[in-house]
Amino acid sequence: MRVKIKPGRASGKVLVPSSKSYAHRMVIAGSLAKGETRIENITFCEDILATMDCVSALGTACRRDGNAIVLTGSGADISKMAELPCRESGSTLRFMVPVALLGGGEYSFTGAKRLFERGIGVYEDALSSVSFEKLEGGIKVKGGLSAGEYVLPGNVSSQYITGLLFALPMLSGDSVIKILPPVESRKYIDITVDVLSSFGISIEETEENVFSVKGSQKPVAKSCAAEGDWSGAAFLLALNELGGDVELLGLNPDSLQSDRAFTELVREMEREDGVIDISDCPDLGPVLFAVAAFKGGAKFTGTRRLRIKESDRASVMARELSKFGVSVDVYDNDLVVHPGGISAPSEMLFGHNDHRIVMSLAALCTVTGGEIEGADAIAKSYPGFFEDLSSLGVEVIYEAD
Repeated sequence: MRVKIKPGRASGKVLVPSSKSYAHRMVIAGSLAKGETRIENITFCEDILATMDCVSALGTACRRDGNAIVLTGSGADISKMAELPCRESGSTLRFMVPVALLGGGEYSFTGAKRLFERGIGVYEDALSSVSFEKLEGGIKVKGGLSAGEYVLPGNVSSQYITGLLFALPMLSGDSVIKILPPVESRKYIDITVDVLSSFGISIEETEENVFSVKGSQKPVAKSCAAEGDWSGAAFLLALNELGGDVELLGLNPDSLQSDRAFTELVREMEREDGVIDISDCPDLGPVLFAVAAFKGGAKFTGTRRLRIKESDRASVMARELSKFGVSVDVYDNDLVVHPGGISAPSEMLFGHNDHRIVMSLAALCTVTGGEIEGADAIAKSYPGFFEDLSSLGVEVIYEAD
C-alpha cells in the first residue's frame, strides 16, 4: 500500500491502541491458566494475532469477542507436536519457545524470513537439553525445559528472559535467572513480572537482576484489560512536537512501559550538547530521529540493537531522512542527526516492511508532505494509524501500488 500525506496540522483527540507488550503477555498467561480468561481492550494487530495463533496451536481455545480475547486454557497441558505460525512477531517467537517446550515434544516455528534472520541464538546457548534445527522459513525445536539456573546476557532482547519467566514457574523444580550487565530494556522484564503477578505467579528478585522462580505454580484464569500503548502513542505525541495539538486518551501515566519516556527524551534532545540514550527504549529510535530532524538535530546512544529489528532501523532512517535533506551519521552504538532543517522529500519514501519506520516518516510528512511505499506495514502494531491521522485533520490519500 502507498499513501500520500498532505502537509497539515494535526489537532483533536485520539484513543490510543492497546499495549502489545501487555496484550502478548496476558494472552500467554491466560493460555497457561486452567479455565476461562477474558482480556478486554485489544487492538487486533498482526503481532497479537500471531500470539493467538500460537497458543491455539499448543492446545488453548482462543477466540475474538468484540474487542476482547477469550481463552480457555488447559493448565499448561501442552500439545506434544505443533506448528506455531509467528508471522513477523519477534515477541511471539521468543516468548513461545520456552512455553512450547513445557510439552516436551517437537515444535516448528514458522514466519517471515526477516524474523529468523534475527535468530534465537540466546536460547540455543542457554537450553542445552534442547535441539534446534533451521528450516526453510523457520526453525524446529525438540526437547523439554528443565528447572535450574539460567544465565543470560542483558544487552540482547529482554524477550528471552520473558519467555523463561513464563515457563519456569510451571516446572516441578525451582529455578534462578541471572541477567548479566549491562541490562537493557529492563522495563519489559518488569512488565512480565507484573502480568504474571496479576495471574497469581510469584517471581522474586532476590538481588539486582537475579530472579528466583519457585516451581509448581499455576496461573489463575481471570478477567482483565490491556492498558493503552505508549509505543504507539509516541507517533501521535510526535505530532505535537511538529506543531500539532493532539490529546491522547487511554494512557496510564504510571505505566511500566519504557516508551512512556518519549516526551522526556524529546526535552533532553532540546538541551545543548545533550546525548539521548535509547538503550532502554529502542523502539522509540525511529520516531525520535524524525523529531530530531525537525528540531535541528540531536545525538543518540544505545542504538546498536536497532540493527536486529524488523529492519536495520538506524541505517534505514538515515537513508529516508536524507530524502528530507537531513544528514545522519550511523555508528556502532551511536547515531547523529545533523542540524539543517527539513524540506519536502526529493523522492518516494519507503517503509522497509517496518511499522515504526512507516509511522515515523508519516509524522514528518505532516510537515512537508510526501508519499510512502509499503505503508501497510502498520498492520503489525497499529492498523488504525492512518485512520487516526485522518481524524486529526491530516489528509491521507491511499494509492494503488
